[in-house]
Amino acid sequence: MITRNGLLLVFWFLLDKGFLAPLHAPPQRRMGREQHLRGVEGLGLRRHVASGVQRVKRGWVWNQFFVLEEYMGSEPQYVGKLHTDLDRGDSDVKYTLSGEGVGTIFTIDQTTGDIHALMGLDREVKSYYTLRAQAVDMNTGRPLEPESEFIIKIQDVNDNEPKFLDGPYTACVPEMSPGGTFVMQVTATDADDPSYGNSARIVYSILHGQPYFSVDSKTGVIRTALPNMDREVKELYQVLIQAKDMGGQLGGLAGTTTINITLSDVNDNPPRFSKSIFHLRVPESSLVGSAVGKIRAHDLDSEKNAEVEYSIVPGDEGHMFNITSNGHSQEGIIVLSEHLDYETKRSYTFKVEASNAHLDPRFLHRGPFKDTATVKVNVLDVDEPPVFTKTSYTIDVYEDTPVSTIIGSVTAQDLDASTSAVRYSIEWKRPVDGCFDIDTVEGTISTTEMLDRESNRQHNIFVVATKVNNPLLSNKVTVTVNVLDVNEFPPELTILFDTFVCENAKVGQVIQTINATDKDLPTVGQKFFFKSPREIRNRNFTVRDFGNNTAGIVTKRVGFQRRVQEYYVVPVVVEDSGYPAQSSTGTLTVRVCACETDGSLLSCTAEAVFLPVGLSTGAVMAILLCMVILLVIVVLYVGLRRQKKRETLMSSKEDIRDNVVHYDVEGGGEEDTHAFDMGTLRNTKAIKENMLRRGTGSWSDVTTQTEINGSTPTTEGSTNIIRDYIHQRLQENHLGFSAPPYDSLATYAYEGDGSVAESLSSIESWTVDGREDFRYLSEWGPSFKTLVGILDKDKADPPTAEVEES
Repeated sequence: MITRNGLLLVFWFLLDKGFLAPLHAPPQRRMGREQHLRGVEGLGLRRHVASGVQRVKRGWVWNQFFVLEEYMGSEPQYVGKLHTDLDRGDSDVKYTLSGEGVGTIFTIDQTTGDIHALMGLDREVKSYYTLRAQAVDMNTGRPLEPESEFIIKIQDVNDNEPKFLDGPYTACVPEMSPGGTFVMQVTATDADDPSYGNSARIVYSILHGQPYFSVDSKTGVIRTALPNMDREVKELYQVLIQAKDMGGQLGGLAGTTTINITLSDVNDNPPRFSKSIFHLRVPESSLVGSAVGKIRAHDLDSEKNAEVEYSIVPGDEGHMFNITSNGHSQEGIIVLSEHLDYETKRSYTFKVEASNAHLDPRFLHRGPFKDTATVKVNVLDVDEPPVFTKTSYTIDVYEDTPVSTIIGSVTAQDLDASTSAVRYSIEWKRPVDGCFDIDTVEGTISTTEMLDRESNRQHNIFVVATKVNNPLLSNKVTVTVNVLDVNEFPPELTILFDTFVCENAKVGQVIQTINATDKDLPTVGQKFFFKSPREIRNRNFTVRDFGNNTAGIVTKRVGFQRRVQEYYVVPVVVEDSGYPAQSSTGTLTVRVCACETDGSLLSCTAEAVFLPVGLSTGAVMAILLCMVILLVIVVLYVGLRRQKKRETLMSSKEDIRDNVVHYDVEGGGEEDTHAFDMGTLRNTKAIKENMLRRGTGSWSDVTTQTEINGSTPTTEGSTNIIRDYIHQRLQENHLGFSAPPYDSLATYAYEGDGSVAESLSSIESWTVDGREDFRYLSEWGPSFKTLVGILDKDKADPPTAEVEES
């Protein structure tokens, strides 16, 4: 081993071109004294040579040593030797070592300077160590040389095999792939020094998996070696890959890994039925939508490539069934779509087609990816309940129908091959269902009591049909009984029409459309018939039935004239379609009117006959309005004239009395005694007679109130009388028949007696003396002659009061 290490050291010395110092002193030649001087220089000594002092160089040099890793010998491994020129072999020089691993890994002989490794080293753990060496005097311990640093490198040996750090591997490649299809790439690593020899040079090879796959020796890329590998034949492949260092040479270390390669599925197989015909059985009582059976077509592919769609081939007896696809089990489920009847048809045959849902265009050349099979469904006979001929029944019956009257019937029959007899019954759910009974054999329905429409218009009963040979099998149906109203009321015309006919009407012209109404129910669906009475022969008009519950009044002649006859009466007979039929006669009044040529109405009054021909309705109305205005003016004028004649006294501005009468129309002079009768107010006798004549009081009442002393003023005892008189006159103006037709104003003023200064009226303060002569007043003018006549007339019966009237 020492010899081997020596050779290696020599090799590296030559390789590094002298970077390592010789382990032994060079031979003593002419330069020996100089090497010695360098050793002295290393000890710090200086010698004067020739002309001056010179520095002595160090006499030993080194910087690195090499040691093989993984040394397994029993003795410490020799690393190298330290030596200085100052060491003459007399053991006066002592070598010391310090740094990494000194004492544990490395040791030095202090006398000889030999360095040894105490244990085996691993380059992959630590590739080099840095140490420091020094030569000192054995006796004094003084350094002979400066401390120097050197490196011990661990020399690599091929002690690590290649490793696949990510193994084992899993890969996938589609089936039916061509040869050379890339699968994956694997990589191995070697911990040895790649810069030293071939320890880290790796070569890949396949140990297991041929001839299906191959691997590139340098890159580790794995590819398919055989084309068109079929997943349905073999799906999983296990490939063993080896990586070997030393370039694959003998003695190199190797590592292996496993790759699990799976062939992924492609749709390269069509679905196939396991048999060409499938037999299924289904009871005839199966419900619509229930499953009849299952069929399946097998597809060797997987996942979505194995999805199968089922359909019924049209043209056969498959209309009774449907088929659906179960995506989980890939089965076709046949479902009933219509009711089955064993007695009608006992078997059905049809074809079912299975096809792939997802096709791969690369494999369409292999043929259609579908298959066909025949399905035969046999219907099983089931003992079924009786079947009614209708799903429901409706019966109409009139109210007050006699008891035990048959109003309708139901029919049910057994459709099974055994053909059992059927019995009928009524399922009572409410008390009103007891109004009916049914014949158990014939199925006829009859009444058990009188029906009243006002209490119940409709009855819903349930009739049950039961098989005789199997009473557990029954069926029921609904029977609706409508109670009809008896025709009690006759129809009537909707409105008693008052229509007209034009004088220029033509023969066959419809002058009025009429309709009718009936109090009987229902109002919807009623039918009415219109006609003229047979016993009355009408030459002017007839009734025409339109057939839609309306009729028209039609003229039978021309030449209608208001001067000849203004009104016509047309009787109309209306009849309903109830049971029993009811009818009534209505009357229409037809008035003859003047019309335009287009049939529009002008006038129907008799006065219109005398109007000028050619005047329109607007012109006639304007003329009538003017006549009314003129009539009102005349009436107002006459009223005003009558009002002015009733005024009795005209007072001038010189009259000493207080505004007895004032008006602007000149009177008739002295002869006009009708304008105003002043004595009426002054003559109490006239007042009494007037009151008795109108029935406002009795004579005793008047005389009682007017008994006064001749010398007493008339106002003191006649206050109540005059008040009553004024009230009476007011009533006459309000209620009298002689009052004018226009508003008028009648004022009666009377001075009361509540004043302390008494009345200042000249009329009231004047006491009439029956013995006084008033003829002197005639001298005042013609106007006072009338007053003198009035006063002379009333001397025998003096007045009790004087009242001003205007």
